[in-house]
Amino acid sequence: MEFARGRERAELDRDAMLRLALTRAVEIVGEAASKVSAEARQGLEKVAWAAIVGMRNRLVHAYFDVDVDQLWMVVIRDLPELLKQLQPFIEKPEEGAG
Repeated sequence: MEFARGRERAELDRDAMLRLALTRAVEIVGEAASKVSAEARQGLEKVAWAAIVGMRNRLVHAYFDVDVDQLWMVVIRDLPELLKQLQPFIEKPEEGAG
């Protein structure tokens, strides 16, 4: 989301580095989602686990045919919503920890 902050969708057409950075970041989110256990997914039923992993698979295996409009919407709409859903479950560093 940080990569897209202050940017516009049209920049994906002109900026290969931005396009690759967003693609890779979404791939990483999908890879991480694929590693979340069934137990950890409990209480997170609203998270679209299959769609997240499916997006990762699409980006990894069809990289010559990435829909940049869809990629942009994932980054600006879906990732912030996902972060909101996961926020209560994200561990915060302990006070005073090194």
